[in-house]
Amino acid sequence: MINEQIRDREVRVISEAGEQLGIMSAREAMKLAEEAQLDLVKIAPKAQPPVCKIIDYGKYKYELARKEKEARKKQKTVEVKEVRLSPNIDTNDLNTKVNNAKKFLTKGNKVKVTLRFRGREMAHVQQSKHILDDVAQMLADVAVVEKPAKLEGRNMSMVLTEKR
Repeated sequence: MINEQIRDREVRVISEAGEQLGIMSAREAMKLAEEAQLDLVKIAPKAQPPVCKIIDYGKYKYELARKEKEARKKQKTVEVKEVRLSPNIDTNDLNTKVNNAKKFLTKGNKVKVTLRFRGREMAHVQQSKHILDDVAQMLADVAVVEKPAKLEGRNMSMVLTEKR
């Protein structure tokens, strides 16, 4: 809330330099702000009495937006990359897929390894589980299994994350 929006009887006022001017009525605080050609901004509405500060509101909003942007910049988003395999995959193809997964893991992403079953391959689901175990074994030096292999419909998948 700024300027005329502040309807409290008494407010604790802080000057633009940061020193406390004491507790006064909202009207007096508004007059002080107008004399300084600045805005009266309610900083802590839950306090008893509410705390208001005499500052340039546009500059204040800009500073808040900048701080928020900096905080967002420092956040790290983790993507989940997917590596798809089939039950009758050959060793060289498997090695290529493992190398791709290793690349994703070193960049800091999670890797979802999916084994896709088509048609009659569904009859041999349990025999094909060893492929996912082999992938986990090959990536054991850089990755740890976050979610173990689980069958969901026609896909069996597990999630790997980078070792800490």
